[in-house]
Amino acid sequence: MFSSAQSSGLKFSFFLFFVFTFPQVPALNSTSSIMVSNGALAYAYPMDPITVDGDSKDWPIALEKYPIATTPYGELPKKEDFEAYFQVGYNMDERALYLLVTVMDDNHVVDTSENATWITQDSYALYVDYKHKWNGSGVNLFQFGENFKRDYDYTASWDPEIKDFNWDKVTIQMSRNRNTITYEVKIDLGEHLQLNKSVGIDHVLADKDPDDEEGRFSFISWGQNGGKSQSASRLGDVIPVAKGTTISKVSGKLTWEDTTIDEFPDRVTLINKSNPKQWTVAEVDSLGNYTTMLPKGQYLAESFWEFRSGNHIDLKNSKAFFEVKPGTTNQAKDLVLKIRTPLDIIPEKGTIYDFDPKNPSELDNFIATYQEFYVIPGVSLVIIKDGKVVYHKTYGNKNSVTGKAVNNKTLFEAASITKPVFAFAVCRLAEKGIIDLDTPLYTYLPFEDIAHDERYKLITARHVLTHQTGFPNWAWENPDGKIDIKFTPGTGYGYSGEGFEYLKRVVIEITGRKVEDVVKEEVLDPFGIKNTYFTENDYMRTHVANGHYGRFASSANLPDGPGMAWSMHTEAMDFSNFALGLLERKVLNTETYEDMFKVHTVVDDDDLREGWESYFGLGVSMEKTPFGPSFGHGGNNGDFKCLFKMYSELNSGFIVFTNSNRGDYLSEGLEQYLITGKTTN
Repeated sequence: MFSSAQSSGLKFSFFLFFVFTFPQVPALNSTSSIMVSNGALAYAYPMDPITVDGDSKDWPIALEKYPIATTPYGELPKKEDFEAYFQVGYNMDERALYLLVTVMDDNHVVDTSENATWITQDSYALYVDYKHKWNGSGVNLFQFGENFKRDYDYTASWDPEIKDFNWDKVTIQMSRNRNTITYEVKIDLGEHLQLNKSVGIDHVLADKDPDDEEGRFSFISWGQNGGKSQSASRLGDVIPVAKGTTISKVSGKLTWEDTTIDEFPDRVTLINKSNPKQWTVAEVDSLGNYTTMLPKGQYLAESFWEFRSGNHIDLKNSKAFFEVKPGTTNQAKDLVLKIRTPLDIIPEKGTIYDFDPKNPSELDNFIATYQEFYVIPGVSLVIIKDGKVVYHKTYGNKNSVTGKAVNNKTLFEAASITKPVFAFAVCRLAEKGIIDLDTPLYTYLPFEDIAHDERYKLITARHVLTHQTGFPNWAWENPDGKIDIKFTPGTGYGYSGEGFEYLKRVVIEITGRKVEDVVKEEVLDPFGIKNTYFTENDYMRTHVANGHYGRFASSANLPDGPGMAWSMHTEAMDFSNFALGLLERKVLNTETYEDMFKVHTVVDDDDLREGWESYFGLGVSMEKTPFGPSFGHGGNNGDFKCLFKMYSELNSGFIVFTNSNRGDYLSEGLEQYLITGKTTN
């Protein structure tokens, strides 16, 4: 299956270092957690109004201190050098939540340059999810330092309401007394400040010391998980309670109805039965136990961990009610997790042979069933039969929160399906004599970051297009974040987006043109592809779908520059022009097509079915199957997954784009439903 190995992921590395929104992507066929918060919990008590000036003298003395001491990324500073905590209270008359963040740091660094950012100095990042809705709500980010203040443009957010929650609602002042730094915060929550209603809050402190290596800094947060701007599920919970409210200890346990299962979700959600706006998340240990602190009341325990190796937890039945009484340790009723088995609706024989586009109800039901089971919000689908598009339809929502429907103009991230499109452009340039596929790329443009390894001088365009460069997929996946060569170029297979990005820079150098203009001239225009883009523009902002991790939408992180390994945005009908062009071998000459579809690289894939073999040609992924040869490519940007696959001898295939981290379940199911049937190993 093409899609499982073809992951892009470059967009993640950018946000890891610059806006702290690196998503944690659940792996295929493994345990995965989609939570509604990250397990950190604090209670806010009423307090008198204070003056927000960075001076903590007017704060109540007895407020609890909550440590800021986890490290989503990087190393935790030494305790003797750095320590931090926060306190929290509220004033209902002002409808304001107050935060006091105290940092003890022996080395407070201030960047006084005009280019100062939050990661070039010690600074504070506040994350606020003021609505904190069950089905997800947007996160506002406020960054503040001695010489820095910033929030973000939320116009591309999946939650359009958060654009109005800006610095008019948040006041931050800081003071520094020797090695003690204080950030005093007032958040005007308005109607969203309610007794016992959870508010999503988290803090991240960027710590930079004078003797740090260039580019090194530490992130210290309150709750676990990075990617806090990306999803409210990565924030902690702050719950305002009445004066004198007693918070009691609660212990509970998760068990499986199927006692052979010995792994557990890492979080459980606890909801107040009479006030569903009061909810929080508790961490679960390896034995299924959890402990938290709750006010008195009746509660519902529910797991939002939905998959285990493809099995679906039955959320309708995996629930437990219990009561919390003050002044005692409370034992919650066990939460018994029940499994819904994977879907069994694949026919014995593929349906493409008898598919009637005038009667597509069975296909539509198949798609809808997979969407419901695997929580896949939106789909764009094309079916190709006998060398023609015979069916095109869109399903579901581009955004699960707003409910906006996918339509024929909705753009999906194509992820690694970008690669064969760029590869085609390179082959066109080779036909014109502008580039030679077997000339070392360094002769066109040196690559300074890897020039210390002489083997890089062996790398050619052919090595890039066939994934034989020896590069990692992405340099940021290495422990040191630097690019290296894993094996001598040309001697093995190693899927690599870095190679495609290097070749992109070469194409820009030798043509003297923008790479998206080259692709338009060499690929999009010849095939009549019109609704496809590589860089953020007004049309993309209006029509792009939001990605999803499970039920939670993520922000539309649009590419500010073209990535030839990952950044294409398109939809199934427009992209079908390219798939059909390859099937009919249009535009390129016969010799180039023979080279493109030649077996250049054998892929050793343990997941291949018996009797199947996997290869790479020039930018296209190919398979030898019992149904004849196939070609295509998959794509995986985490919250978008997609696949196009053509069976040459059948003259048929399909294209499917999804805005879901679980879209590969649909891709795999579609191939069986349409082509192979359930009898194939």
